[in-house]
Amino acid sequence: MDINKLIAIRRAVYPTQYNKGEIDKETLEQLLENANMAPTHKMTQPWFFKVYKNEAKARLGQAMVQAMEAHNPDDLRFDFKKKKTLEKCRLSNCILGIFMKRSTAVSIPEWEEIAAVAMAVQNIWLSCVDQKIGCYWSSPQYTAQMHSFFDLNANERCLGLMYMGKFDHTTLPIKERVSMASKVEWLV
Repeated sequence: MDINKLIAIRRAVYPTQYNKGEIDKETLEQLLENANMAPTHKMTQPWFFKVYKNEAKARLGQAMVQAMEAHNPDDLRFDFKKKKTLEKCRLSNCILGIFMKRSTAVSIPEWEEIAAVAMAVQNIWLSCVDQKIGCYWSSPQYTAQMHSFFDLNANERCLGLMYMGKFDHTTLPIKERVSMASKVEWLV
């Protein structure tokens, strides 16, 4: 697909919009290889991912519900949020855990490492459009309380979850943006 069109039709697509269908391992591996091509200062390559499918997806959902309740035990909407969280997991073909590993070998500002992970995620997102996969990146606050579930080291952290399922992006309208001319100053 033309890169300009690919960028223009990239959208957040939610699990209730996904079509039935398996995202095969080879496709997921290619998406992750594309993520690995993201720019990274001093080649720290701070991103890493965990792929949750089938029963692992269900375990992730249960861990999310527990962390959500621990994060805000007085939430009057907990039952609704619990049901919605478990449903998102069920409707998704797979969920990618998005993680950052801070470099201990070189001094890189944290924001640059986060930006590098975000660029890796954008590569996945654009690749998903090309492969007729819908996805969206969610970054709930309670993932900070899931450190042990994710089996993370002290210099690692979760930057969110990417829900994924089959979807043909051409069915979504292109959203209007504020003109780029209003966001650029030409100094010549």
